[in-house]
Amino acid sequence: MKTTNKSFWSVLLLLTFPLFATYAQTVPHWKVDKAHTSINFSINHFFTAVTGKFNSFDGDFTFDPSNLAASKVVFTIDVNSVDTDESKRDKHLLSSDFFNASQYPKMTFVSTRFEKKSEKEYVVFGNLTIRDVSKPIALPFKITGEMEHPMKPGTLILGLAATIQLNRTDYGVGNGSWAATAIVGDMVDVSFHTELNRKK
Repeated sequence: MKTTNKSFWSVLLLLTFPLFATYAQTVPHWKVDKAHTSINFSINHFFTAVTGKFNSFDGDFTFDPSNLAASKVVFTIDVNSVDTDESKRDKHLLSSDFFNASQYPKMTFVSTRFEKKSEKEYVVFGNLTIRDVSKPIALPFKITGEMEHPMKPGTLILGLAATIQLNRTDYGVGNGSWAATAIVGDMVDVSFHTELNRKK
C-alpha cells in the first residue's frame, strides 16, 4: 500500500511540475519611460469633445507574454496632474465636485489576471480605484513593438497601447448638478500609450 501511495505522489508531482515551473520562472520587470508615455482622455461638454491628459504617473510592470499567470501590473496616476489646457477647468476638476483630489490624490489600477487574445492582443483584468470607489475592469491592450534600443545596447524596449471607455458616474466623479449629462457626458474615453524598458 505504501508503494502504491508513493507511486501516486510521484506521478502527481510529475504532472504538476510544469505548472510550478511556470510560476517559478522569473518574469521580467519593466520600467515606465515617462518621457514616451501618455495618458489621455476625452469627454463631451454638451456635444463637443474636451480632451485632456495626466502628466504625472508611475507603474510597476512584471510582464511576460509567455508567462501571463505570473505577470502583474500596478499603475498609479496623480490626480493633481490633470491638464486640459484650461487652468480654471483643471481647478474645478480637482474640487469635491469631481475628483476631490485633496482627499483622493491618486487613481490606482491593480491587475488580477491577463488573457491572451492573439499574438499581439491581450486583456488585463483588475481593479480600478478612483476617489473611494473600486471597480473591476477589463482593459484590452496591444503590443505595438519590442526591440533592442539602438542607442542603449543591452536595453529592450516594449510598446503598449490601450483604450477603454469608463463611466465617470460609476466612481462618483461629478456630484450634484454635475452628475447630469446635460453639461458633462457620462462616458470618458481613455487611451494609454506606454513605452517600457528593461535590461536584457
